[in-house]
Amino acid sequence: MAKDNVDRLKRLRAWVHNYDWGRCGTEAQVARLLALNSGSEIKPDRPYAEFWMGTHDSGPSFLADANGEGVNVGLKDWIWKNPNVLGHKVLEKWGPDLPFLFKVLSVAKALSIQAHPDKELAKELHKLKPNLYKDANHKPEMALAITEFRALCGFITLEELKGVLVDVPEIVELVGTASAKQVLDIGKQDGAEKVKYALRSVFTQLMSASKDMAMKATSNLKSRLHVESQLRCLTEKERLVLHLEKQYPGDIGVITAFFFNYVKLNPGEALYLGANEPHAYLSGECIECMATSDNVVRAGLTPKHRDIQTLCSMLTYKQGYPDILKGFPMSQYITRYLPPFEEFEVDRCILPKGASAVFPAIPGPSIFLVFLGKGTLRSGPWEDVVKEGDVLFAPSNTEIIIASPTSELQLYRAGVNSGFIHAAL
Repeated sequence: MAKDNVDRLKRLRAWVHNYDWGRCGTEAQVARLLALNSGSEIKPDRPYAEFWMGTHDSGPSFLADANGEGVNVGLKDWIWKNPNVLGHKVLEKWGPDLPFLFKVLSVAKALSIQAHPDKELAKELHKLKPNLYKDANHKPEMALAITEFRALCGFITLEELKGVLVDVPEIVELVGTASAKQVLDIGKQDGAEKVKYALRSVFTQLMSASKDMAMKATSNLKSRLHVESQLRCLTEKERLVLHLEKQYPGDIGVITAFFFNYVKLNPGEALYLGANEPHAYLSGECIECMATSDNVVRAGLTPKHRDIQTLCSMLTYKQGYPDILKGFPMSQYITRYLPPFEEFEVDRCILPKGASAVFPAIPGPSIFLVFLGKGTLRSGPWEDVVKEGDVLFAPSNTEIIIASPTSELQLYRAGVNSGFIHAAL
């Protein structure tokens, strides 16, 4: 294969998952991108949940312009045959595969309460239950809001938890007064390990409630809040819980929501999640990036398999509101979101009409998604028109010049974390 053919950008066909929590038909950005990317017909009553760009076997991308390299060439196979496109340091660290998976999510209905295992636990779960846990890799991730994006993420503070146990009698009914008292009696003199032990104990008891107990408790909670709503304004968390109960009637995850931080991201804000941190995306649309893995341990708000024992034992039980990334400017039109994970980072580029921007050559691969608008993209002698829905793979050491002569252009880039790149040089 000619070297210049290997080194130039590759257009990709993305993969879409139609999970039932996705937005339906043309309401979903995922559906819009799918139609533009591959020409697929969009069905108005079908959910379009996730738009995948990468090499993961559960949703691999394919080269859209094989140019003599064969029909339906997978990006994973092409990288395997041309590993130098990853750059020396990336290849040395992760082998001949992309270390990141790039996505767009369109969320209409809450995803499961879940966490992703660290590398050690991922290997163990994959070995024990390969049909459920298909990867031996961890899955740190980051969600960058396109619209307002809502999520539950991490445990509330000790003081907030005490308030919940006082204000939500249905939780005390499920966990018992002794467990509740264990939390309520913790004082400032008590150490972090005692707090963690008490939180773990009460959360595990709550999640382990029988189906009948969960249904009775959620029914009682719903009835009580409807009565109290006639007398006072319900809190934001109480309104959320009633909304979740409509989506997942009788599910223990409805009541568990009181234990978690309720996070609302504005467009352009990002949330990152390390291993063993509980979370559930609730609504909105986002760009998502993660290590190449699809390992999920679920325990609530889901009809899928629940592994409550594994989830409750693996969590860090760290408390407090999560860090929100606002991004930092790389240039006039490019903002970078840099989570504390080696595998990935995301750039957001919004070009006004008539503007241009440069993505400097870096010793690692990138995937570009043209989200809105139309423009031109140049890399060395290669230049072409790009428009919304286009997905392109850029080999390492490729400078990209993007211009928007006729309309505003919005695109996103995923690449290996520049902190790793610089440290490896």
